[in-house]
Amino acid sequence: MSKVYLSLIWFISLSGFAQFQIGHVATTFTDPARSNRTIPVEIYYPADTGGNDAAIASAGGQFPLLCFGHGFVMGWDAYENLWTALVPKGYIMVFPKTEGGILPSHAAFAADLAFVIKRFNQLNDDNTSVFYQRVSAANAVMGHSMGGGAAVLAIDGNPEITALAVLAAAETNPSAINAASNVIIPAFIVAGANDCVAPPAANQLAVYDALASGCKTYISITGGSHCQMANSNFFCSFGESTCSPSAVITTAQQHAVLDSYLEKWLDATLKNDCAAGSAFDSQIVTDSNITYEKTCLQCPPLSVSAATIMAFSVGPNPFSNYVDISISTTDQMEFVLTNLLGEIVINEKITGRKRMDTSDLKQGIYLYSLMHSGQRFRSGKLIKQ
Repeated sequence: MSKVYLSLIWFISLSGFAQFQIGHVATTFTDPARSNRTIPVEIYYPADTGGNDAAIASAGGQFPLLCFGHGFVMGWDAYENLWTALVPKGYIMVFPKTEGGILPSHAAFAADLAFVIKRFNQLNDDNTSVFYQRVSAANAVMGHSMGGGAAVLAIDGNPEITALAVLAAAETNPSAINAASNVIIPAFIVAGANDCVAPPAANQLAVYDALASGCKTYISITGGSHCQMANSNFFCSFGESTCSPSAVITTAQQHAVLDSYLEKWLDATLKNDCAAGSAFDSQIVTDSNITYEKTCLQCPPLSVSAATIMAFSVGPNPFSNYVDISISTTDQMEFVLTNLLGEIVINEKITGRKRMDTSDLKQGIYLYSLMHSGQRFRSGKLIKQ
């Protein structure tokens, strides 16, 4: 049995069975700031009973949002491998369908990705929406190929975006590589080592190197290709057939490797799941199916019982006059909040729950770290309205 399939079996044994069915709705958003630009979207979400227009799951609380940008002339339906893997695990996944022609505007597509995340945050506060109070403040902008590059660009257009995860990201116009230097949120960059459409050195690795994120990870799937990040797609496959090298693993094998990392990274980053983070950290150093670079641990080891923390929350986000911190441990932790100049504006010891007065802080973006004995356990971004 190949090591790829052994990895898949191990991944399934850790993850267990799917918790939710998949609901689906197609709708159109309108961005009033861009001359009422219309953005048709396909939305997949956790449900008790799957299908079109199904009710959102009755349990599960708030679900992190994943906004995914498609590749060049690729439809959203090429990414069924992703929504069928992630939505049952408790994620809302939305696919904007704009800029699907042969002359796409990368900037407009990036703005669409940014707006969709903003719109979902509004729907979370709208008591007439089916997503009322069901959308977590934690989210990720994602994408494949052109959509991956656009996802990098999108971050500058929406400070509410909290994470970046891209597959075979391609350089864009304006430059995703240049834009990456302004990205400070957690980032996960996935490449196929045999990608001849957007070769890693000039695309994904260049984005990774340029990222200013304090916590970023790059993996290259050995033998993987550009198009095999998705399901079979005629236009992608046709373009890939004109270049070399080609893939030396199957699409199913590439998906198995991708899935075994992506869900763990998202769970650790968006759900504060330290067990998933530890599994990610352990797998990446021994897995012969990938090569990698990284600047952080998804779950840094601690010498105290805080290492077993399974729940940490900070909010509301965006905030105004206060921020509530909740930690499920009896160990004393240190909460540090800095502005974008690196100046510490809050430094507090926390055990359990605490409300912090933030009324004196200026509007803008702040970065937080949850620390113990000099080690960073959690980090993220907060926005003062």
